[in-house]
Amino acid sequence: MIVRLDKRLLFPDPALAEADGLLAVGGDLSVKRLLLAYQNGIFPWYSDETPILWYSPHERFVLYPGELKISKSMRQVLRSGKFTVTVDQCFDQVMAACSSVFREGQDGTWITDDMKAAYLRLHQKGHAHSIEVWQQDNLVGGLYGVQIGHVFCGESMFALVSNASKTALVHLCQSGLYSLIDCQLHTPHLESMGARLISREEYMGMVSGE
Repeated sequence: MIVRLDKRLLFPDPALAEADGLLAVGGDLSVKRLLLAYQNGIFPWYSDETPILWYSPHERFVLYPGELKISKSMRQVLRSGKFTVTVDQCFDQVMAACSSVFREGQDGTWITDDMKAAYLRLHQKGHAHSIEVWQQDNLVGGLYGVQIGHVFCGESMFALVSNASKTALVHLCQSGLYSLIDCQLHTPHLESMGARLISREEYMGMVSGE
C-alpha cells in the first residue's frame, strides 16, 4: 500500500514498499525529512509532472569499496594524470551537469529545480557531497550524493569525456571515508566495476552501523 505523507515527520515501514520500491507520496524536501528518509533506506525519485515519490527498493544495488574493479586501461588513465579530482568545490555545478547530460533511453530528468535546491541545502549543512573531475580548467565529470555515517548514497554522476565519471567513483571508493556506496539503481557500467545487489536487511545493517 502506498502511503500519502502529511506534515508529520515520519515514514511508513520500508518493508511495505510496492514491488518496484514505491513506498509513499507527498511530503516535502526539507533537510530533516530527507535525512530521516536516507537513515531509513528511503529516497525521493520523481519528475515535475508528479508529486514527490519516495522509494525503498527491496534489494539495493551497492558497491563495497574493497570490491571495486579497476580495469587495466582505467589504471593507465588514473596514472596518466589526465584528470584532476576535487571534493566539494562546486556542488551546484555538478548537480546542474547531472541534470542536463543526455542519457540514452531517458526522457528528461528527475533532478528538478526543487531537488537541486533541496540537495544544495543538504550540502550546505554538510550532509551532501560532490566529487569533481577536471581536465585542465574544465569540469568534465563528477558525482554527488548524501552521506549517512559511513554510507555514501550516490544520487547521480555525469561525464563529458570518457572515463571521467569512473575517475570520480574510484576517488570516492579510495577515499577511505565509506564502507558502502549505495548506487540505488542497477546499471551495467556500475556492475562492471563491482557493484552488486544486497537485501534491504543487509543494507540497513550497514546504514545503522550494525
